[in-house]
Amino acid sequence: MNRMTLRRTVRSRLERLAREIAKFGAVGAIGFVVNFIVFNICVHGLGLAVVRSGVIATAVAIGTNYVGNRYWTYRDTDKQRRSRELGLFLLFSGVGLIIENGILALSHYGMGLTSPLADNISKNVVGLGIGTVFRFWSYRTWVFRALPARDAVEAAESFLAAAPEQQRVKAGK
Repeated sequence: MNRMTLRRTVRSRLERLAREIAKFGAVGAIGFVVNFIVFNICVHGLGLAVVRSGVIATAVAIGTNYVGNRYWTYRDTDKQRRSRELGLFLLFSGVGLIIENGILALSHYGMGLTSPLADNISKNVVGLGIGTVFRFWSYRTWVFRALPARDAVEAAESFLAAAPEQQRVKAGK
């Protein structure tokens, strides 16, 4: 593979990753709003305990995020094993839920930071931020896997696109 083809391949992969991150972020932003609203309704409107409210809010956001990721961010991925996909999504989302609400519990109960602002920052900024990085990695690695042929097709297209250029180089043009 020549330097130009390698550059084009790397650039193509980086552009794909950037689009994926942008879509994942947009879905996550909607999930964040859902999470934030449900959390605050549970704590301040219904008077539930903060960690219980956090778990409820995260669970509702997980449902929202699954729909957004399945039907938009990762709509072109393998759809043959939906039950496996959903099971893995729930497993990794559950780990993210533990990360997010574990940080909330540590802040609220362990450190005594019990104000509404402290609860929202620990859950919806710190916990959600760390949980999001984990979820992005796990979803793209294990849950929404690319179709095996996709990479092969892209490599072939890249090769075919480079072929006319290689012919010109060989011909001395």
